[in-house]
Amino acid sequence: MLNAAIGTVCEVLEDLDDLQRVAVRLNDGAQSRCICYPTLSGRVAAGDRVLVNTTAVDLKLGSGGWDFVVASLAGPESESHAPGPGHVMKLRYTPLQHAVLACEEEASPHHAALAEAQSIGGMPVVAGQLHSQLAPIAIGLAFGARQLGLPPPRVAYLMTDSGALPVVLSGAVRSLRSAALIAGTISVGQAFGGDLEAVNVYSGLLAARYAMGADVAIVCQGPGNVGTGTPMGFGGMDMAVTINAAAAIDGTPIAAARVSFADPRPRHYGISHHTVTALCTGALASALVPLPAELIDDSRLSEGLAAIASAHTVRPVDCPALLDELRASPVPLSSMGRRLQDDPWFFVTAACAGVAAAQELAQAHPADKEA
Repeated sequence: MLNAAIGTVCEVLEDLDDLQRVAVRLNDGAQSRCICYPTLSGRVAAGDRVLVNTTAVDLKLGSGGWDFVVASLAGPESESHAPGPGHVMKLRYTPLQHAVLACEEEASPHHAALAEAQSIGGMPVVAGQLHSQLAPIAIGLAFGARQLGLPPPRVAYLMTDSGALPVVLSGAVRSLRSAALIAGTISVGQAFGGDLEAVNVYSGLLAARYAMGADVAIVCQGPGNVGTGTPMGFGGMDMAVTINAAAAIDGTPIAAARVSFADPRPRHYGISHHTVTALCTGALASALVPLPAELIDDSRLSEGLAAIASAHTVRPVDCPALLDELRASPVPLSSMGRRLQDDPWFFVTAACAGVAAAQELAQAHPADKEA
């Protein structure tokens, strides 16, 4: 059930092209911090009456304490928009459904290339489980390429729909783009707002290769993660879907393992059961699973590592300088409220997946190395 309230915008706290953060005084006198997506709800200003979705905050869920503007109630003079060129609906069959120009559809300039594409020709595809792995993977990839004398790889980020749906919500994406660590974004499934829109992970990977010209794709959910404490009921099962998709269209699947020695929950201590389940139950194809060389013989990982090694290729990555590279990150590193210094192996392990992707590029294109 959707919890809704009406209020008045008191102040615009942040005003980006596709995202506003506003302070709202609700009719009952309560103060609300709201996120507004202008492409969905229209742009709002101080004094505007707005309809607010308060569900997640009312339930004390992990939305960061933000409500969401559903619509401006400014009246019939509110701004209206002519239909765009796209015909593929996202958030479909909901009050917020809207049309996007999917890169696969006939009106797209990429339709002709994608109409024939069925293989990504060995392109490395790094599958993550949490949005907080995106930055360390990208940093590890750039670091690995430099260490191997490769030119900076062109990296596409595919955001799946198991977490947040609007790409613009991710501050990490904005920072990574500013630092030239990713070249562009593709929103797949019901996620929306990427540089390219794609119907699913399979066609999204083809779009990364042929529409965006990517050398490497990183695939993981947006901010936020669903977990239920059940064997299969968690958003990180996306990892299995990505591995299967990459293998099916001739990519090189690489799994960014979720490793932590700071998470107090036994199921996530060492190698998370989310990684073990996705790789050992969900994945139908074999993947490369990079891990820091220092952890390969660590007894805290032994049970999960043995299960993974029975079906996948575990690669030790010996990069002692990775931690210093992460300390210099242009993106704030945080996962589940823990920073780099709190849980270094979480971030180093994710970065190792990026290093492994660079290694795969070097093996596939040795002539690209700098003289």
